[in-house]
Amino acid sequence: MGRLIVNGDGRALRLSQPDARHPDRLKIHAALPDETQMIAPSIGATARSARHVAREITRRLYPLHAEAAQQAAELTARQQAEESGRRAVAEAVSGALPGARVEEQYRRTRIIWQYDTRPPGEHGPVQVDSVTVLVGASGSGCRPKRQGAPAP
Repeated sequence: MGRLIVNGDGRALRLSQPDARHPDRLKIHAALPDETQMIAPSIGATARSARHVAREITRRLYPLHAEAAQQAAELTARQQAEESGRRAVAEAVSGALPGARVEEQYRRTRIIWQYDTRPPGEHGPVQVDSVTVLVGASGSGCRPKRQGAPAP
């Protein structure tokens, strides 16, 4: 058995009976907006009465839920700031390199720019200068790497 309960304050809880042999034992998890980044707190409680379960949730789980929600909000804000900083640096770098290709990766951005060094209309083996710039998580640093065409 499992239930999702949302109280008047908008806090969501998942209530379950993890063991059918002990129906009086409940597991109550706080539900967070994004549980991929952090583990939601939980408590166990005995289902003596609805009042007892409500008291245990209020006394034990709500303080943990508030702390976890605050941590989740801080983590989200930090990630958004990182992403914004990284995006600004990536836009500046890619703007300076016409035709650059931008690849988003987990907490970093790779910018790849290639330039054909042959004069227009010349045939033969392709010789390419290439610049790859890796922009770190917060955008506060980037690592350029240049690979040039072989000397003629």
